[in-house]
Amino acid sequence: MSRKLCTGFDNQFFSRRDVLQKFGHGLGSIALASLLSGDKALGSDEITFPNKTPKAKRVIFLFQSGAPSQMDLFDYKPRLNRDHGKELPPEVRKGQRLTGMSGHQASLPLVGSPFKFKQHGESGQWMSDVLKHTAEIADDMCIIKSLNTEAINHGPGVTMMQTGSQFPGRPSMGAWLTYGLGSESENLPGFVVMVSKNRGGQPLFSRLWGSGFLPGKYDGVRLRPSKDAVLYLNSPKGISTASRRKALDKIQELNQLQLEQTSDPALETRIAQYEMAFRMQGSIPEVTDISDEPQHILDMYGKDVTEPGTFAANCLRARRLAERGVRFIQLYHPGWDHHSGLPNGLRHKCKQTDQPTAALIKDLKARGMLDDTLVIWGGEFGRTSYCQGKIEGTKFGRDHHPRCFSMWMAGGGVNAGTSYGETDEYSYNVVENGVHIHDFHATILHLLGIDHERLTYKYQGRHFRLTDVHGHVVKPLV
Repeated sequence: MSRKLCTGFDNQFFSRRDVLQKFGHGLGSIALASLLSGDKALGSDEITFPNKTPKAKRVIFLFQSGAPSQMDLFDYKPRLNRDHGKELPPEVRKGQRLTGMSGHQASLPLVGSPFKFKQHGESGQWMSDVLKHTAEIADDMCIIKSLNTEAINHGPGVTMMQTGSQFPGRPSMGAWLTYGLGSESENLPGFVVMVSKNRGGQPLFSRLWGSGFLPGKYDGVRLRPSKDAVLYLNSPKGISTASRRKALDKIQELNQLQLEQTSDPALETRIAQYEMAFRMQGSIPEVTDISDEPQHILDMYGKDVTEPGTFAANCLRARRLAERGVRFIQLYHPGWDHHSGLPNGLRHKCKQTDQPTAALIKDLKARGMLDDTLVIWGGEFGRTSYCQGKIEGTKFGRDHHPRCFSMWMAGGGVNAGTSYGETDEYSYNVVENGVHIHDFHATILHLLGIDHERLTYKYQGRHFRLTDVHGHVVKPLV
């Protein structure tokens, strides 16, 4: 509620917004509307998306927070095992920046992967033996081994992967996509987020799925594992659906009256959110109730699927949300930050994620949904080929490494059964076909039928986009 600013004019009270509306022939309210809408150009031509033929309609992003080790999962480096214990060659490091956690070490000994690698599928994709279920979908995967970023610490790294900038405050990828494409569902949000429960690791803040300077209706809605899957959604005890509908109608009438007077975009968002919340009272319980899933589907996702909040349960929920028209579904699974105890730690993480990840791909494929659903798997950066600390059996760890890391995509028009990009013999530097995060984002938007240079929003006098002022579509991935 705006504070009362002045009196007069038949003893009426005026708020700051009223003053701008009523004086100066409404010019003040035009300026106010510009400020409230994020300075979006007034009267500018609207661009209709998709503006290219889309290959994908929706995205499921399986984000492994903490940075999985690429040379222990996908980027097979036998030379690293042969040189185990030797010093990282200066000509490989090239004086590049290290974190404060290993930059002080007197020695940077190379450490080979403790896992065995094999080729899988007709495509011959290399994977380690901790990914036995993921290996079964090798021919559906497009593995990118040459991703790189400027970010070297988790906060900026996760923010960069989610928003295209290391600095907080920009809209997340899910917000950009729902802003550009909208939702296919009237009863569910266009952007839904789930975080695995009780998994430790780096903190995950709601700004990572926020709308930044875009209107608030494009925020990601977090789906929690508790009985109140969306906070403050359920009516208090004793309040019937009819009573809530009647109260909501009256509130919306008041909001509409004020909207007609002020043209405040924040009110438009509030009206839309009230209506969506009411509709979600019926749709959210239905989508989170997996009692109608056949036993063979539950078995495919693994024993954790019946425990709400596990990665397996969230993967199954993701498929159910995708079926019901949710545009962008983000799963966060923390705990991949293995500075020590990497062999056991990585096995544990893969035990939690390997089977449900493969099950999600198989499930989508069996339902004919993989062709138009883009599934993404990966973290914010990679790990070092040298040991953090001393090499002591299974106690060794790896530090953060932004120079190269691996992610994969499946479905949604990607070039399945392929690997793209190449790193050196130590998985330290990109030597062929590097893919920057801006390129990665541009390619994702391209698969959804969006020209990344045209999906923009004017804020504080500048046109912003997910790819900032960089990025190009990596055509071999499509």
